[in-house]
Amino acid sequence: MATLLSARGRRQPAARHADPDGEVRLTLPPTLPATLGCDAVGVPARYGFRLLSRLPGNGCVFADTDWWWWIVPAGSDADLRWPLPSCYAAGAYVPDRRPRLIHRPGTTSPYTPPIPLYLMICQLTGVAPAWTVPGVGTRL
Repeated sequence: MATLLSARGRRQPAARHADPDGEVRLTLPPTLPATLGCDAVGVPARYGFRLLSRLPGNGCVFADTDWWWWIVPAGSDADLRWPLPSCYAAGAYVPDRRPRLIHRPGTTSPYTPPIPLYLMICQLTGVAPAWTVPGVGTRL
């Protein structure tokens, strides 16, 4: 596993190179298994501290100079329209800007709950929450 050395001398997981297209896959600490799969939701760095401080539960959060990425369970984009300028990254493959782990949860789960994250991103970006409900408005 690729690691970075933090300012305090502890080793932190870093992103692992995945392909030549300039993307990396965010790598979780081995003590935090991603049993539900692993996707990431990114926001521009200007929203990072506000989200981190306001969310009731934060999982692993990675950051670089331009983007902050929250780890969510795979499929957290189902029936949700994540508002711009946020970015949903299936498989936690993100642009290679050397993201590093900046927040490690105090629990055994690497995940940030996606619905509170979604609602907070909507609030910060001024976008009304919108999702589709399967079967509503359809006839059998």
